[in-house]
Amino acid sequence: MNLGHCSWALADGMSRVYHDEEWGVPVHDDRQMFEHLTLECLQCGLSWALMLKKREIFRQCFDNFEYDRIADYGEADVARILGTDGMLKSVRKVRAVINNAQCYQRIRAEYGSFCDWLWAFSGGSTILYEGHADGAVPVSNGLSARISREMKRRGFKYIGPITIYSHLQACGIINDHARQCPCFDRINGVVPVLRLPADQDVL
Repeated sequence: MNLGHCSWALADGMSRVYHDEEWGVPVHDDRQMFEHLTLECLQCGLSWALMLKKREIFRQCFDNFEYDRIADYGEADVARILGTDGMLKSVRKVRAVINNAQCYQRIRAEYGSFCDWLWAFSGGSTILYEGHADGAVPVSNGLSARISREMKRRGFKYIGPITIYSHLQACGIINDHARQCPCFDRINGVVPVLRLPADQDVL
C-alpha cells in the first residue's frame, strides 16, 4: 500500500499496520479511547515504536484497558505490573494510569461517555487544519493546550499539550494524514469535517 507522505509509518511493520488500521480513525468507544490515551501517556520520553512493541504487555498488565477494573487497582496490582517481564519500570507512570482511570470514571459519571466529552471540543467533527496535510504539522496547538489544562484540572497526569495533541491525532479528532496518503480521503469521506486555519481553536 502506498502510504504517501506519512513517512513515520514506513519505520516497521507494526507502525504500518497501526497507521493503516487505527491512526486517525475516529474513536467513539470509551474502552478504546482509554487505550489510546494510556498509550500516549506511557510514551512520554519514549518512542512510539516501543509502545507498539509493548502493547500486548500493556494489555496484559492493565486488564485490556478496562478502566473500571484499573480504577480499583491497589498496591498489589502496582507490584504485579512492575514485576511483569517486559513492562516499563516506572512506578510513576503505573500510578498515573490508575489515577487516570479514576478521573476517566468521573467524566463518564458526569457526561455519560468520555468520548462524548472529548468530541464536544470539536463539535463532533474531525478537524482539518490548513497546511497540516501538506506537512506543516505541529507537536501541539491551542486546542490540545486547552484540553490539557482542563484534564489537569480534573486530576489527570502525564497529559501535557504534546501528549494530548498526539491523542487527538490518534483518535481521529484531528486528521493529520498527508494529503497523498489514502487514509486522508478515506477518513474524510465517512466523518463530518471541520476545516480551520492552522492554529485556530474550536469554541
